Amino acid sequence: MLAVLVVDPPSSWAVADVPAVINNLRNWIVGLLAGLATLFLTLGGLRYLMAGGDPGEVEAAKRALKAAAIGYGLAVLAPVLVTALQGIVGAGT
Repeated sequence: MLAVLVVDPPSSWAVADVPAVINNLRNWIVGLLAGLATLFLTLGGLRYLMAGGDPGEVEAAKRALKAAAIGYGLAVLAPVLVTALQGIVGAGT
């Protein structure tokens, strides 16, 4: 047996305009990139501290720290990229 429930969505679920969607997307991207960069920074720092002079571990730690720096750089540039996307799409704010 199949039952279908039809629910009237609340008015707060109204379809957002394109600039609002793009701004929300930017906020998600920045948050995700900053969170991942912080994770890589933490892991890289811990690996560096626990390397004990092992050249392989030191290099792995440096790679993680470089990845964190790239992540922070992308998080800083994300608003610029989304603004360029708004210009391409033609959704001026």
